[in-house]
Amino acid sequence: MREMSLLFPGGLSKALTLSYDDGVEQDIRLIDIMNKYGLKGTFNLSGGLFAPEGTVYPEGQIHRRMSKSAAYDLYANCGQEVALHAYTHPDLTLLSAGTAAYQIVKDREALEDMFGRIVRGMAYPYGTNSDGTAELLKNCGVAYCRTVEATCRFDIPSNWLRMPSTCHHDHPRLMELADEFLAKPNFSWSRPKLFYLWGHSYEFEANNNWHVIEEFAAKVSGKEDIWYATNIEICDYVNAWKRMITSADGTRVFNPNSCPIWLWADGKTYQVDPGCQITLD
Repeated sequence: MREMSLLFPGGLSKALTLSYDDGVEQDIRLIDIMNKYGLKGTFNLSGGLFAPEGTVYPEGQIHRRMSKSAAYDLYANCGQEVALHAYTHPDLTLLSAGTAAYQIVKDREALEDMFGRIVRGMAYPYGTNSDGTAELLKNCGVAYCRTVEATCRFDIPSNWLRMPSTCHHDHPRLMELADEFLAKPNFSWSRPKLFYLWGHSYEFEANNNWHVIEEFAAKVSGKEDIWYATNIEICDYVNAWKRMITSADGTRVFNPNSCPIWLWADGKTYQVDPGCQITLD
């Protein structure tokens, strides 16, 4: 039986993504930094909490939600993913199943109508979750949902509806973890790696530490072995990999998906095009 491992698009061994919550004004600066360095990620919005048009915040207020028009101008064509954060950002574990479902579906409807695209990703408000909320999200058409758990690892999520991160951007080991992630993998022992960073962009202003994300972005950008992708791109690709079909002896692989899939087997990289079967050497 051949030993096979997932590779990301292009035959890459690593993927990196960001996730930021609340739809605040500081996302403007963060997206500028991400686009400058070629990073991709996801912005989790509550469709019922946009600031009224024309809102002027008091001097010194840090948490400043954008208006609906400002949010559209920022996120619609920035190359990043828009995802859910529940319609009014409640703790879903404290709600009845019906009310929690309303919060999820109402947010989907609001954001899908606003941006003209299907929205399938999410981050839990406050990070709180349970088996029940995860099952509810699945039934509401949510493909993945991020918690606030930090593993300090680079594992591919085993449960996409209770998905942990590598770390928050304020984690004291952030740069150490970045160096570990950037180290060249050895496929004789290593699995594919995912670096998942999360936070709130207003925290950079509150802590006067925008240099943290600038330094992180500069360190991890432009690497030939990293796939820079949004949360949903990674989720969909990994799920497509799981749908791959192999022969009983592991020598033939069929790709039933609509996208090409890359894999590693016995020291070689293979690309399997949509609807095609290959024989491993």
